Amino acid sequence: MKKAILFVLILAMLAGLCACGSTAPQATPAPAPVPESTPEPASPAEKTAAPDEAAETPEAAAEAQEASETNILVLYFSRTGEQYEVGVIEKGNTAIVAEMIGEATGADLYEILPADDHYPMTYKELTDVALQEQREGARPAYAGELPDMSSYDTIFIGAPVWWGDWPMILYTVFESTPLSGKTLVPFSTHAGSGLSGFDRSLAAAYPDCTIAKGLAIAGSDAQNDPDQVRSSVAGWLSELGF
Repeated sequence: MKKAILFVLILAMLAGLCACGSTAPQATPAPAPVPESTPEPASPAEKTAAPDEAAETPEAAAEAQEASETNILVLYFSRTGEQYEVGVIEKGNTAIVAEMIGEATGADLYEILPADDHYPMTYKELTDVALQEQREGARPAYAGELPDMSSYDTIFIGAPVWWGDWPMILYTVFESTPLSGKTLVPFSTHAGSGLSGFDRSLAAAYPDCTIAKGLAIAGSDAQNDPDQVRSSVAGWLSELGF
């Protein structure tokens, strides 16, 4: 009996020793994930090139703005409504020529508008009002303020011929706008009277300015033959050095 108990104890001791000698398997940590692509560090040249290429100094911006500005102005007065030989028009004859000059020279355009537009839209009534203003020496007011003339060296000035002269509203402009040292270039639209002394009137109003050769365009041509008018404008501007 004692031998059996002793034998059982010995077996128990051997089982305990086997348990103590074995070790549980250790979990192996998963490797850190590798990015699909790793960007390489930028070189010193790449780091500095982009800011330099995109940089724009205030001086450069000012020079670019100044280069885009023009020193030429087209100042004009024009009428729509019923006009001689062309019927009712939606764009004035002088406005058409003024825009052609602006397109060819890159000039700024400014249309003189009456402050009180009392001019009739029918041709006969308009000529009556124009004649009355001329006899009275009227000086109709214009709307708004004219551009700053100091920024322009050359000013084209155009209008329809009314009774062989400038419309009286142009004399309002001449007498209220001092100019000196400018080059003034007259142009007219007419129904047979040509330039009608526009150049001489400008010379009298502005004796300190240079008066360049003017251009006269028939109103019917401005409406009905714009290609011919554009060619005439181009030839005239070429003579003037534009």
